[in-house]
Amino acid sequence: MVDSVTPGLGVRGPPLHWLAPVDRDSEFLFGLIMALTFTCTVSAATAGEGDVRTVMYGALACNVARGVVGAVKHLLSSLAERGRSLSSLRRLRTAESLDTVRPIIEEGLPEPVVAVLGPLELDELRRRVAGIPLQAGPVKLARSDYLAAVAVFVVIVVSTVPVILPLALIEDPTIALRISDAAAIALLFFFGRLVGVATGIPPLRTGLAMVGLGAALVAFSILLGGWMKGIGP
Repeated sequence: MVDSVTPGLGVRGPPLHWLAPVDRDSEFLFGLIMALTFTCTVSAATAGEGDVRTVMYGALACNVARGVVGAVKHLLSSLAERGRSLSSLRRLRTAESLDTVRPIIEEGLPEPVVAVLGPLELDELRRRVAGIPLQAGPVKLARSDYLAAVAVFVVIVVSTVPVILPLALIEDPTIALRISDAAAIALLFFFGRLVGVATGIPPLRTGLAMVGLGAALVAFSILLGGWMKGIGP
């Protein structure tokens, strides 16, 4: 994957497709889990139409809020990464020996890559970095950073749709909740597999792990909600 270079900074920006596949799939997964924490608190046997509507709106509002938080977090992380990259470049430009160059390189490259770099390669790298123009002053966010933040928000909000759509379209609360849960489990497995493909982990393992993680987090949320209700006034 080739990153874009910010003009005048020499700092690598985010990928041109705004949001890396593993980030997109992870945000969808955890948005899905947040929606599940709402729907699983309602009993399919005793739920009424009013309960289902309340859960539906609650899940949507929760993920809208989480989408905003996720977008802001992405912007802050991007800003911090750009600042770290700029700091590393400045340290490379002022490095006085190869012994000080290697630790800086190790911060930004995988260890196997750094291990094969000899003194000549390190010296050449330091010479090339010295010719990169760096903008004075603090780093700034690029347009692609804001687009990626919007993408984070959209992915998290969209992850709510498969869970709440059956609740909105099906009148029978029992059937609606069961279809909602089935859709959520299927999507947990599907996007878990995508995370596995993107990270090199066996897809079946990550798919099943995400289903288990989702079930565990939902169970914890339900237990915590019951405990808080029990100690409430």
